[in-house]
Amino acid sequence: MHFSAAALLALVPSVLGHGLITTPPSRPVGDAIKANCGNGVVKQIVADNTSHVEGLPEAAVKDTGYHAEKCNLWLCKGLQFADNKANVQSWTAGQVVPIKIWLRIPHEGSANVSIVDTKTNTIVGEALKTWAKGYAPGRSESDVPLSQREFNVTIPAGLESKCAVAGDCVLQWWWYGTGAKQTYESCVDFTMKAAGKKHHFNA
Repeated sequence: MHFSAAALLALVPSVLGHGLITTPPSRPVGDAIKANCGNGVVKQIVADNTSHVEGLPEAAVKDTGYHAEKCNLWLCKGLQFADNKANVQSWTAGQVVPIKIWLRIPHEGSANVSIVDTKTNTIVGEALKTWAKGYAPGRSESDVPLSQREFNVTIPAGLESKCAVAGDCVLQWWWYGTGAKQTYESCVDFTMKAAGKKHHFNA
């Protein structure tokens, strides 16, 4: 089956994974992930609402359109910056950013929200928010405490150089369901401005 870019994008809000960031806009499916990760990965993300990261490598290696280095499945689940250029946020140090998470199917475990250097796929500094255990309990989203689905993070200082260029950094929500042994990732692209300069938040 062939998916057009428009069809893929239309499906994202209703079927992408057990959970994802809805505010600010997180990386969606688009032409770039199809080109770099191949149809197998794209079809699994679009069609399988349990598309945890661990389930993607098998789909990837069976597909001749998979390019491991460009796809980078363990960064934002392979979702690409090029598909999210219209939604790059502009932040300053100390800015308080509201985050909303859609937890479609809870799996109790651990989670964090961090700034990630996309060149090395490493966390920059300390996590902005951490749940060492007890994250996303229950059988439905209504069972999950609101504080785990809607919360604020404060953007730290010292990122103005490292995160000045769009695509170099993401704000990543990372969640590991200990019972299911499944990892979920969702990423927001952003740039940093020096303090005092005008910034905006795109809801």
